[in-house]
Parts: sequence; C-alpha cells; structure tokens
Amino acid sequence: MRHKQPVKQILIAARGYWDRPETRLAVRQNFDKVTKCGTLALGAEVFSSETEAKLVPHTCKARPCPSCGHRATIQWQREQWRALPDIPYVGIVFTMPDVLWPIFRQNRHLQHDLPRLASAVIQQWAKLKYGVRVLIMVIPQIPHTFGGRLNFNSHLHILVSASGLKESEGRWVDGLAFAEKKSILMRMWRFAIITYLRTALDANVLTSNSSPQMLRTSLKRQYERWWSIDVDAFESKEHFLRYAGRYVRRPPIAQCRFVEITD
Repeated sequence: MRHKQPVKQILIAARGYWDRPETRLAVRQNFDKVTKCGTLALGAEVFSSETEAKLVPHTCKARPCPSCGHRATIQWQREQWRALPDIPYVGIVFTMPDVLWPIFRQNRHLQHDLPRLASAVIQQWAKLKYGVRVLIMVIPQIPHTFGGRLNFNSHLHILVSASGLKESEGRWVDGLAFAEKKSILMRMWRFAIITYLRTALDANVLTSNSSPQMLRTSLKRQYERWWSIDVDAFESKEHFLRYAGRYVRRPPIAQCRFVEITD
C-alpha cells in the first residue's frame, strides 16, 4: 500500500469539508472517531510485567473505518453462522422506484420500519401459500449507499428459509417456491410501502419539499407501476453471509483501492 491509513489521512486533511453543522451528526461523529482510531485520544490499555510495559491505544469501532469495519464484518458473519440452522435458503431483494428514495433519505426515521414491513410481507405470503412460518433475517443497515458513486438507494437484502414450520400439523415443509411467485411478492411489497407512506403523510410525520397533494399523486403513480424484486437460491448460509457482509459492516471503500492522495 502506497499510503498508510489513506482514509484517515483524507478525513484529517478534509475536516473543513465534513465537520460542519449542516453535516449529519452521526457522520461527523463517526468520521471524527476514524481520525482518532488507534491513538491515545480514545484511551488505551496498559499491559505490563515486572520488566516492561506496553501501551495499546483503543480502536474506534466505527463502521467507516476500514480496519474496524473489516473486523466487524468477520465477527458478524461468525455470529450469524452459529445462529442460523443448516437448511436451504433463498435471498430476496426488495427494491422500490428511485422516485421514493428521496423520501426515505429526507425522512430517515421511516427507514427503521422497512425491515419489519418486508418480514411481514414474506411471512404473510408463506402463510397464505403454504400455511407455514419461515425463518427471516433482514440485513440491519438495509438502506445503504452502493456503487462507485455511492448513490443513496433504499432496498432490502433478506435471507429466507426455503422451508417452513406448518404449526397446525407440527411438521416441517420443504421446497417453498419463492421464485415462481415473485410477482405476487412484488405486489404485496408495493402495497405495504405505498400504504405505509400514505399513512405517514396523513399523520404529518413525513417531511417533503413537495406539497401533500403532489406526494399523493406521486404515490398513486408509483403504485400503478412495476417494481423490481429479485429471488436467488443460495448454496448455503455461508454463501449468503459472505454476500451480505459487505453491506452490513464493511465500509464502502477499501483502502487497497487508494493509489494516490493529492491536494
């Protein structure tokens, strides 16, 4: 690596651009932690013997930190691997039209309910189609930036068991065909999101630069269009966890990709 800790170098040099009142507090706090990672500013542990002592500075534990973020990824994958049973799974990606992205970006409090809505949609579909309950894991940091331009894109990555418990008979049912009924899942997801946003608008907990009437017209238009969702079978839970780990904990830019730092 040509530069040692390039992300930290850039954040320190560019503090005047991000450490401003108009920047979200969470961003400022995490960036500030990265600049102090591995320094005495965050405290330290002292390990000593009769002959010598070693001072080990604390790390920042912030997600944007390449070092701490990578470690958190591995730890998260290990924890989920131990918790998930060894059964077949499918991965479902719920998206929404880009017209709705600014709404969730401006109303971040509404994002917290997206995993719950997605889980309810999938459970309801499995109950109606097969009469079963399935295992569901929604990636915690779902609405996330992605791609080279780090565009904001609200969508969910979900791990779902390809089998489920039929409680009325006390037996496990295999072979749930999610991919074959993708259009039904899409319509249920679309209904859940549009209904949720309409309810938030009526309750005056949705902020927008558009008027309420314009928002209602836009929501009606988005409800009438096709939404894209994806269903993929995973070879194992390890396969999904490797795929999902980069979204959950790992920072968006790897340090190895920095080839030069200039003014």
